[in-house]
Amino acid sequence: MNSTHYITSKTLDFDLLHEIFTQDKKLCLSEESKDKILSCRNYLNKKMELHAAPIYGINTGFGSLCNVKISNDNLAQLQENLVKSHSCGTGNKVPVAIVQLMLLLKIQSLSYGYSGVQLETVERLIAMYNNKIWPVVYEQGSLGASGDLAPLAHLSLPLLGEGEVYFEGKIVSTEQVMRFFNWEPIVLQSKEGLALLNGTQFMSAYGAYVSLKAAKISYLSDLIGAISLEGFDGRIEPFDVLIHQIRPHKGQLATAERIKEFLEGSAIISQPKVQVQDPYSFRCMPQVHGASKDAIAYVQQVFKIEINSVTDNPNIFVDEDQIISGGNFHGQPLALALDFMAIALAELGSISERRTFQLISGTRNLPPFLVDNPGLNSGLMIPQYTAASIASQNKQLATPASVDSIVSSNGQEDHVSMGANAATKALRVLENVERILAIELLTGAQAIAYRRPLQSSPFIESFLTVFRGEVPFVKEDRILHYDIEKTITFLNSFDIESDLLMLT
Repeated sequence: MNSTHYITSKTLDFDLLHEIFTQDKKLCLSEESKDKILSCRNYLNKKMELHAAPIYGINTGFGSLCNVKISNDNLAQLQENLVKSHSCGTGNKVPVAIVQLMLLLKIQSLSYGYSGVQLETVERLIAMYNNKIWPVVYEQGSLGASGDLAPLAHLSLPLLGEGEVYFEGKIVSTEQVMRFFNWEPIVLQSKEGLALLNGTQFMSAYGAYVSLKAAKISYLSDLIGAISLEGFDGRIEPFDVLIHQIRPHKGQLATAERIKEFLEGSAIISQPKVQVQDPYSFRCMPQVHGASKDAIAYVQQVFKIEINSVTDNPNIFVDEDQIISGGNFHGQPLALALDFMAIALAELGSISERRTFQLISGTRNLPPFLVDNPGLNSGLMIPQYTAASIASQNKQLATPASVDSIVSSNGQEDHVSMGANAATKALRVLENVERILAIELLTGAQAIAYRRPLQSSPFIESFLTVFRGEVPFVKEDRILHYDIEKTITFLNSFDIESDLLMLT
């Protein structure tokens, strides 16, 4: 197995991202990328020698100070000042996994040779990545336009020997790590600070991370929904392919097919039914889960484009002999996609909570709240409250951030995307849905126990056997917080590819 990922112009897709992270691969610049970085930097150096006129961000101030010309003697100081002055993030610390993605995506973007950075700068970023030196970055501070300025400034501070980093499981000063590796601070050259700070890598890292996890959430929604359907003694007919072929949304078809596969060989689903129909939260899983699948697929496509793009400003086109100032740093495509993702995930949580509600309602020959001696025992009454609370919070978090804007930089930056807020909200919604699904699994598994001696499908029974090794049946009241937390851990640790092969 190759333990190194070479940074090239090859498309970075989600399968490759997953491979880099799960296999803990080191990064290395390809010769192609080195040549592009060197060529662009050499071009810029020559341009600066021959060109006295102002070029935005290279020999001028930034934002509304774009008309202030800076002398060549002060260009290195200008870039250092930029990184320091923009390091004004606040709030919660960005999760390390997302910082790791930010670093990878910044390296990828700089490697295309349109940003004018030194090779030494990119190689230091790679050295940080390979030695698991993760800068401390804060959630709040980006407007999602002009790039993710504050978060990317904190990501870049260690290049200057400034800021704090995670290293060997602790937060330490960058200065301490520099001494450990015998590194000197990078002296930034013209344009480099702006290349590091302009860009969408904060939004992109959140979007890529949420996209990777959303695919698993979608799968688990189908699986846990199928378990709940069994616990509720539901009907199989709503998953018949004939229904979905006459309304052939891709996600709807995929959901119906997957749930039927989960239920294949089940004695519960095959037994005669008294009820003619099931509530929407069961009957309409293909339509609801499927719509979220299609939304997730759209969002993944947006972020696949973004993580393979150059998003700093200005851009340097060596072959065309042009330096062009534009707006690729504007996060509007990402803000809209992240809001869409939050809505799609929130709906998976919303319908999951409704299935939990139905299961504890004391119908379909199930005891109220799925416990023996209800009254003496409250059983699974209150986990549904918790799920309802979280589902309601998701509705609030799903309010779009992208419809907002605020003027900044003395009016020069007069429309922003608020994509950074959309990004942090989307992650919070995803984590909330994990909790809601955990409560549904706890409830659905409890309901199936009341269908004994009938068995569900071999697949579902195998899954529940593994789950019951972590979370036992609730015979009488106990502290269910621990059961919920164990179920969340179980779902987070459940690897779809390897675990499902084992279970089948």
